[in-house]
Amino acid sequence: MQLDKNFLWGGATASNQSEGGVLEGGRKLSNVDLLPTGPDRSKVAAGDLEMLEWKDGYYYPSKVGIDMYHRYMEDIKLFAEMGFKVYRMSLSWSRIFPNGDEKKPNEEGLAFYEGIFKELRKFNIEPLVTIAHFDVPVHLIKEYGGWKNRKLIKFYTHYAQTVFQRYKGLVDYWLTINEINILLHQPFVGGGIVFKPGDNKEEIKYQAAHNQLVASAMATKLAHEIDADNKVGCMLAGGSHYPYTSRPEDYQEAINRDREGYFFIDVQARGKYPNYALKKFAREGINVLMGDGDERILAESPVDFVTFSYYSSRTVSAHPEDYLQATGNIFPSIKNKYLPSTEWGWQIDPLGLRNSLNQLYDRYQKPLFIVENGLGAVDTPDENGNIEDDYRIDYLKKHIQAFKDAVEIDGVELLGYTTWGCIDLVAASTGQMSKRYGFIYVDRDDDGNGTLNRKKKKSFDWYKNVILSNGEEL
Repeated sequence: MQLDKNFLWGGATASNQSEGGVLEGGRKLSNVDLLPTGPDRSKVAAGDLEMLEWKDGYYYPSKVGIDMYHRYMEDIKLFAEMGFKVYRMSLSWSRIFPNGDEKKPNEEGLAFYEGIFKELRKFNIEPLVTIAHFDVPVHLIKEYGGWKNRKLIKFYTHYAQTVFQRYKGLVDYWLTINEINILLHQPFVGGGIVFKPGDNKEEIKYQAAHNQLVASAMATKLAHEIDADNKVGCMLAGGSHYPYTSRPEDYQEAINRDREGYFFIDVQARGKYPNYALKKFAREGINVLMGDGDERILAESPVDFVTFSYYSSRTVSAHPEDYLQATGNIFPSIKNKYLPSTEWGWQIDPLGLRNSLNQLYDRYQKPLFIVENGLGAVDTPDENGNIEDDYRIDYLKKHIQAFKDAVEIDGVELLGYTTWGCIDLVAASTGQMSKRYGFIYVDRDDDGNGTLNRKKKKSFDWYKNVILSNGEEL
């Protein structure tokens, strides 16, 4: 087997990390607009520090992002020059429904994305559109408590139905909710949840998860009804877990950690709650309220394909004392001595991508799509202003070879590959611009200084040739 001649090569961004124009065109605030840089970022993301408006003394990088709101035509032209077949992007919920619960959408917001899709189509680039990418309008948090409230199912499905109808014929590939398992680790980011003293956090998180899963299934059903050409996927923050030692309890811990994320995709791809999750709820006294008909809704509308992000594998132990050497990620992980690390402590494991592909394909037997993969690094222009990012080329080359092996040797069905941050953008984990992923350099620093001008890196022409050769020349 080889990569299909219609394999979808491209890149990925998110509206909240790139768009800017936060209060322009009728848009209102969303949860992710309120993540500051600095030490409080993680507390806000976790829902442990309430921040539902901009406050003095903080820097909010998403206010401007990389100003794609005003520069998308320039950026799409560069993507087309690289030969992109697909561009994964997200809509801003609060640009289309500024409060989230209106009956009528904001026409200016709808027209903005229509312009993007038409520009992409002009260059024969397929849009792959995430409906909710860490994105909850602030009004829905203040008024309803975010996704812990079942009313958000109705608001989300109305939003989804609106965009399916408006962009029929312009968009065929949809993702319902980005990295849905992040809800368990960063509840404010994943679900707009702010905890109060005495809250049963686990119960709130899994109730929000149930609401999102029902909403995702309802959106999938609507997408198929509105346009038979629509293909709908789910999205996992991926990366397999390795046991720290050959102790059986470490192996069991690795299985349990994998299941934390697989739980969501098990429901979205198979249409029902897995037994291990139901047992967990019963064992830990987690009371998830399910509405009449929820089980039927989940069963009737599984997704068409499964997408995931992959940056690194993770190493886990059943023994807390082993976590003294932790790595830099929101997922607790022990430093794996067999793997190199990025400048931010994320461990580089191309074979882990092949392993993850095989695990997901064995588990679901549905087409897969790698929608995020990339290297966050400090890119320093040389004396001529050029960015010689050979380290990024090396990282991507090894990961592309790994997924090719999964297809050609293992027989995994893979639809496409979009590198994360194909143009430099605000890093989700830290809010930094200096943690760069792109083939295109954006002149902006961590304090918001710079011209925002775009410049090709060395990796730009390298990736262009990879696409042109359909992955045969790495």
